[in-house]
Amino acid sequence: MPLLEPGYDRKSLKSQPMWFGGWLIVTLIGAFLHPDRSGHGTHQQLGLPPCPSVLLFDRPCPGCGLTTSWTAFIHGDLAYAFHAHPLGPPMYILYTVSAFMALYAFFKNLRFSTDTREFNRVMAVAITVFVVFGFFRMATTPNFGTVSEHWLSRLPN
Repeated sequence: MPLLEPGYDRKSLKSQPMWFGGWLIVTLIGAFLHPDRSGHGTHQQLGLPPCPSVLLFDRPCPGCGLTTSWTAFIHGDLAYAFHAHPLGPPMYILYTVSAFMALYAFFKNLRFSTDTREFNRVMAVAITVFVVFGFFRMATTPNFGTVSEHWLSRLPN
């Protein structure tokens, strides 16, 4: 399974710099945001509404805290990034690696191959881990706002 396949022209590879551009936009936005001290809700700085799961059930949805995690990671606060969402930093690192691989492949007229059986298996496992973790966290974390306040009380000023 070659990850980078030769023999393609740049026109057929146009999605690869777009993938990198998406990463660049996410990273720049994360650099200008400030991680919300509650562990979630950083996305609201972009004018987005609060997470319905937190509002309705006082529990985190599977993605709760990802924006906060990525923003904290981009700002170099690794402990807080893992607190906001334990899968956030590994996801951001994988996104970063794939974005740079796609950009490199574009300039070398290579195709960053994501349509192999092995790649699909890895993605299926990753999605399963994310969903199972998310629902486990949702089921076992009542009073989500209170848990975040407890974490904040332990942080040094």
